[in-house]
Amino acid sequence: MNKRPTIMEINIRALENNINEIKKIINKKEIMPIIKANAYGTFINKEISVLKEFNIVGVATTHEGEELRKIGYNNDIFILNQPSTEEIDTIVKNNLTTGVSSIDFLNELLLKSKKFKIHLEIETGMERTGIAINDLNEILKIIKNNNNLKLEGVYTHLSSADSDKKFTNKQLKTFDSAIKIIKENFKNIKYIHSEASAGIINCQCSNTNLVRPGIILYGYYPSEKNSKLINLKPICKLKTKITFLKTVPKNTPIGYSKTYITKRTTKIATIPIGYADGLKRALSNKGYVVINNQKCKIIGNICMDSCMIDVSKLENVKIGDDVYIWDNKIITVEQIAKICNTINYEILSTISNRVPRIFIQKEKEK
Repeated sequence: MNKRPTIMEINIRALENNINEIKKIINKKEIMPIIKANAYGTFINKEISVLKEFNIVGVATTHEGEELRKIGYNNDIFILNQPSTEEIDTIVKNNLTTGVSSIDFLNELLLKSKKFKIHLEIETGMERTGIAINDLNEILKIIKNNNNLKLEGVYTHLSSADSDKKFTNKQLKTFDSAIKIIKENFKNIKYIHSEASAGIINCQCSNTNLVRPGIILYGYYPSEKNSKLINLKPICKLKTKITFLKTVPKNTPIGYSKTYITKRTTKIATIPIGYADGLKRALSNKGYVVINNQKCKIIGNICMDSCMIDVSKLENVKIGDDVYIWDNKIITVEQIAKICNTINYEILSTISNRVPRIFIQKEKEK
């Protein structure tokens, strides 16, 4: 049983809401939830009861796929990023479906004399990984001539679906051309996918039958302008408790390197969360937390395992009071990301594994 006061609270009801909201806008396409990086830090990838309704889930690494098998997920697991050749044995052992982005990797698969389920990644403008359309016929020829390779899917990554419609349409046009070439050789492709979270919200892709929700599954938006296009509910809150209180006089230095000097008599709370837990050090002297429904400032440099909060304005504050790093109302993940000059994806996915995730089943909000 967890005794640590620092936890992430995960609301399963909110997750269910987000799944239903996604279904409303995808025109009966199948959902492949993206649960890489411990499901964006939420640990939903540990909840088989949630995942079992999906025929396929997406991960980033073979290790993530292997861990899913260990906890009993038996449906398809797709590795979004082409693995290294050293990971091929893990793919075989765990019956994983892998993305393929190069002829060289495809040939390495063939050296194993095993059967592989693959999705071809098409390079359409992301310029990260993927098969150039000019190389597609050569790869298709290899697949057709080898019964050990089962082509189950084709996909691409849209780089700017939330910011550049013209470029996105150019990517989709290239993808359409690739699909046409593939279907001339393989009539029945099980999965065709291009839309991740931003694409689901902003694109109407008529030739795909599978979508890859990531950040929106967990109730957060790929960008602020998307927030009015789908009704999401954030599924997680990061919270801790006050473990120490003291009052210090004016001109008292606080924390490492004395980056904060009190300007008056100040009541200070220490909370047991620090940068090793994923609380960004960039929030030192800039960020806030929520205590008793009020914002209170982080003062001094955030330590590895703790930080200090100015609670002078709070009446009746005491040891054991709840402290929210974000509560999705008074403080949001997006506000924290802005202070840290980053994005909500990074704030969520870098909360440390040493922070326990507690799953709750609250009643649906009306």
